[in-house]
Amino acid sequence: MTSHPAFPPPPGARAYPLRTARGEFAVVDSSPEAGEEGRGVVLMLPGFTGSKEDFRLLHEPLAQRGYRVVAVDGRGQHESDGPRDDETAYSQRELARDVLAQAEALGGPVHLVGHSLGGQIARAAVLLDHSPFVSFTLVSSGPAEISVSQQQRVKLLRDALAVMSMEEVWEAIQAMGPPEEVGGPARGLGDQDQLRRRWLGHSPAQLLATGRQLCTEPDRVDELAVLPLPFYVLSGAHDDTWPVAILDDMALRLNARRTVIPGAEHSPNADRPLPTAHALADFWDGIGPDRSPAAPGTA
Repeated sequence: MTSHPAFPPPPGARAYPLRTARGEFAVVDSSPEAGEEGRGVVLMLPGFTGSKEDFRLLHEPLAQRGYRVVAVDGRGQHESDGPRDDETAYSQRELARDVLAQAEALGGPVHLVGHSLGGQIARAAVLLDHSPFVSFTLVSSGPAEISVSQQQRVKLLRDALAVMSMEEVWEAIQAMGPPEEVGGPARGLGDQDQLRRRWLGHSPAQLLATGRQLCTEPDRVDELAVLPLPFYVLSGAHDDTWPVAILDDMALRLNARRTVIPGAEHSPNADRPLPTAHALADFWDGIGPDRSPAAPGTA
């Protein structure tokens, strides 16, 4: 983890390397103010080409609601180390085992939140072992592979990474626009220098491996639905990566709580952080000690 982070942590949070049985992972960690009763611990996983900073606007409002929030860079993302050339290190199973190690290091059980690609990695972790988790929230993360239009954009990125340096690919991204709402250098999180530094921190092998996963992910919703966890599906009102109707159907199949954030797109955590934070906290507040939701359904 770099000693000179591109993004300073938000108010009341600290950045540090979380030590786990599978190595260190860069995190931003915020807690309720001293003297306030804590209501739980949340582990947040970012999406493709994203980072822990994608959740920076959620820390303060969730801390005010009593939640400790730990946002993590996965292996090979931004400030977490990972091989630059070995794609096998980024198989979905390996990344899922990292998530289980992160939850263990936090002392569990935790509320698990995954945005986009992070939701599919989180799902793989839950399917390996659901016991470390109190609940599971999918933010703009669908049941299977991404839309055809986004697959085409990810393929362009993967083709570019095969023949260009990360610096050259960054310049191409600036010319053509980000490779997704599927991730891309997210809007509103910092200036161009910060976003460039974040991009260059990513491992090319991680981008190649996870980009392939996004384009080939099978539907595992039925496997997930049988687990004894409260599920939550949250998204913006418009999404080109997984259309909202597909997310609606997934929520029904999971018997999950469902919230659509008006005015938000693929990243409601960045587009409309305050209503997103309150929607998340409302869901967690309603979960009892037996992990059952007090009021399932649509919010």
